[in-house]
Amino acid sequence: MYEITVKKTFSAAHTLDIGSEREELHGHNFKVEATVASEELNADGLVLDFRVLKKWVNEILEDLDHTFLNNLPAFKNTVPTSENIARFIYDRLEGNTSAMGLKISRIAVWESEGSKAVYTKSRSSS
Repeated sequence: MYEITVKKTFSAAHTLDIGSEREELHGHNFKVEATVASEELNADGLVLDFRVLKKWVNEILEDLDHTFLNNLPAFKNTVPTSENIARFIYDRLEGNTSAMGLKISRIAVWESEGSKAVYTKSRSSS
């Protein structure tokens, strides 16, 4: 199995209800790691050109960058936690990768230097 990973960033704000407590409005400089995998390399000896993966991820992050995440349609009925942001990015990116026969290994979203959430689709749901 071959994998490639790109790292990108975006800035956004959100509020979260954790238990019975509501966090104040706050923001993060989120870091996103998108990892795509393939059993075989293409004719150029690549899983995928890094530039293509960066473009796809940038297009997704443009919709999140400098926003109040709670107000976005994607999070209307979903709390914008790092876990749910990772799932959102995964679902959007999957439209590009599946058409090329590639699999997303994982999407990691860092909300701070020491705090990361990861989403990967379970094998049983593939």
